[in-house]
Amino acid sequence: MGSKNKLKRFEENKTFANVIQPSRDELLQNNFPYKGRWNELYFKNNNPIVLELGCGKGEYSVGLAQQNPHKNFIGIDIKGARFWRGAKTAVTQQINNVAFLRTQIELIQQCFAPNEVSEIWITFPDPQIKYKRTKHRLTNATFLNHYAQILKPEGYIHLKTDSEFMHGYTLGLLHGAGHKVLYANHNIYNSDGVPPEVTQIQTFYEQFYLQQGKPITYIRFQLKTP
Repeated sequence: MGSKNKLKRFEENKTFANVIQPSRDELLQNNFPYKGRWNELYFKNNNPIVLELGCGKGEYSVGLAQQNPHKNFIGIDIKGARFWRGAKTAVTQQINNVAFLRTQIELIQQCFAPNEVSEIWITFPDPQIKYKRTKHRLTNATFLNHYAQILKPEGYIHLKTDSEFMHGYTLGLLHGAGHKVLYANHNIYNSDGVPPEVTQIQTFYEQFYLQQGKPITYIRFQLKTP
């Protein structure tokens, strides 16, 4: 994507009511008004809040919002030029139960209060295979601790990935730490009984992986209470 096109998307994002872009200082100084008040200030209802981390173009967030009108969805990514597509689709189609938050995942506890989130989706994250990149892996122990701080006690996390490494790494970590694996499948399109929401929405990259013959994996799990 050219820099001119990126700038155009950044400018258009500023006009979208469904795009929230706090500054890093605002979050670190605990001045973010939506923290603990997403239902009250943004969605204007008491429906469950569901996050998609590293939402990319926002296809999954928008798809889930369309399928689940009685839940609220927030796609989170640091790259606003990417989720511009999802935000624009939601505005154009008047999908009001989805928003997009531009921030780093490391700051998620500054964006949401304890027990504010019901579910988290992690869709096709970079597996960060090199050892020195482990700290950026979205299912490492540090990130899981961040998620545990904002999730409701009965809340759960979905991981959908084309990376067998990420699937195996996460399962091993969950079992080793005593977290609860509710469902795991290493090839969702070659299995029976897969939850519909896992296969009915396909991102651009997912379709690309499927064309390459790569199996898509999925885990649903709950974290121990911190």
